Amino acid sequence: MTTDQIILFALFGGVFGLLLWGRYRYDIVAFSALLLGVVLGVVPTDAAFSGFGHPATIIVALVLVVSAGLVRSGAVYLITRTLVDSSRSLGSHIAIMGGVGGVLSAFMNNVAALALLMPVDIQTARKAKRAAGLSLMPLSFATILGGMATLIGTPPNIIIASIREDSLGAPFQMFDFAPVGATAALAGLVFVALVGWRLIPQREDAVLEPSEIADYIAELTIPEDSDHIGKRLIELEDAAGKADVAILGLIRDGNRRYGRAINTVLQAGDALVLEAKPDALDEFRAALSLAFSDKDREERLKAEGEGLDLVEVVVPQNSRLAGRTAQNIGLHWRQHSVLMGISRRGRKITSQVRNTTIRPGDILLLLVPKETGHDVTEWLGALPLADRGLAVTQDEKTWLAIGIFGAAVAAASVGLLYLPIALGLVVMAFVLTRIVPLNELYTHIEWPVVVLLGSMIPLGAALEDVGGTQLIAGALVGLTEGLPAWAILTILMVVTMSLSDVLNNTATTIVAAPVGIQMADTLGVSADPFLMAVAVAASSAYLTPIGHKNNTLILGPGGYKFGDYWRMGLPLEVLVIAVSIPAILVFWPL
Repeated sequence: MTTDQIILFALFGGVFGLLLWGRYRYDIVAFSALLLGVVLGVVPTDAAFSGFGHPATIIVALVLVVSAGLVRSGAVYLITRTLVDSSRSLGSHIAIMGGVGGVLSAFMNNVAALALLMPVDIQTARKAKRAAGLSLMPLSFATILGGMATLIGTPPNIIIASIREDSLGAPFQMFDFAPVGATAALAGLVFVALVGWRLIPQREDAVLEPSEIADYIAELTIPEDSDHIGKRLIELEDAAGKADVAILGLIRDGNRRYGRAINTVLQAGDALVLEAKPDALDEFRAALSLAFSDKDREERLKAEGEGLDLVEVVVPQNSRLAGRTAQNIGLHWRQHSVLMGISRRGRKITSQVRNTTIRPGDILLLLVPKETGHDVTEWLGALPLADRGLAVTQDEKTWLAIGIFGAAVAAASVGLLYLPIALGLVVMAFVLTRIVPLNELYTHIEWPVVVLLGSMIPLGAALEDVGGTQLIAGALVGLTEGLPAWAILTILMVVTMSLSDVLNNTATTIVAAPVGIQMADTLGVSADPFLMAVAVAASSAYLTPIGHKNNTLILGPGGYKFGDYWRMGLPLEVLVIAVSIPAILVFWPL
């Protein structure tokens, strides 16, 4: 080995050792290794920060913004209402989400499939009051598995098809990967759903704790064009239950109805009296297309044009509101804001929310024009609570967001647009249509994840440039000499998987595919089984968060450590090899 190869292998060994130890945060470790590589001369200075402009890094950042836009537009609520039930057991939820993710990723890029389903999974975990990390890793693995079944599901398959065309004169077709890829994917999905998720480490600090703030008493109004006019109030109970909202009663013409209100036939302008947390209240409003307030207040709110924010404040003794009502102080016409709800522990609220006398210590949920929360809070003399990331779902833009995202994914899937460009166009469209507010554009990106990926890519490229990967390939050819075909395929898959866990799977495929063809030529057999082995193995990066973009995407939202992935990933990789080798020998005989 050369000096540069020794240094780079030592760097990678040190990085993985520190990351598995977990004492220092992964982005600090990776960035330090990158700088050390530059200082030691194994990473060229002009390529030191090339990883931050690499398509993989850009895709990870863009997908996080796209996911936030799908949440803000109500697209995620639409999926959760029709697909997900938070009362299901964790195993059932993982089986359903994994199955959907696997099928989607077979016909669209697996990164895009995860982008669509990741916020759905997080939302379901929040409603079920469990850690998102218990289900995000199975979902990521499922979308990676599903991508192996078709030509367009994952980049390694596309590269393998291209290499086959260059070397053998004809590419693989759309479903040529299905016999082997779908077999491995199905076995992997069964493992993930039944066993794999149980291997994920559980941490007490990762569990989502219920908010210490009591539920709000709030009101939402039946608009004039509502589909619910003519229904009885009791008919809304199912939707309320799914959103974790309690219907307490009804206000009509300023009078609150109790008792028989549950059988009241709904009319335009009726206000539903509800008890819920802010996110549940917003989900219920979006699901039933309810209004924030009466028609005049609603129109004035929307006339602001820049969107709406939800703000939580506590009322001190000297507040303008203490001892008065929101109606008395002119909250709506002075500040263009609406009092959405009141949280008052242990005390009943019997009047209309805006006509309820506010007491010191009450916690208020305010709907305010975008970026005016500080001004409104100051005008009230109230104290803001810590920001919990509350947002108003723009349900009128649900289908617009779905249409933009779907068109971009379709264009990328058929090769009209490069995936990073397609996702970039989605982000710009979301910003221009105000689905994602401009001031929140960068807040949804997990910057430590970006630094991790941007730092590791130049190190992987340097290892390839100094011949480290070729050194591995040469050793592999020598090691397999004289072994039976199944053993050679097994070793090829093991080495390719190991490389893919460290390098980008695209780079791994480019290195490993020619090695596979060389092995086939040496044995005097068909190259197709070897190319299939490389295709499956290069896509099976489950041991680390840097081997596949999907694993990187869930690192932050799932609260994972670097060393968490191998616990479920190692047995999954063993299973994929065990299933794939027989399938390759059956469907692609030597």
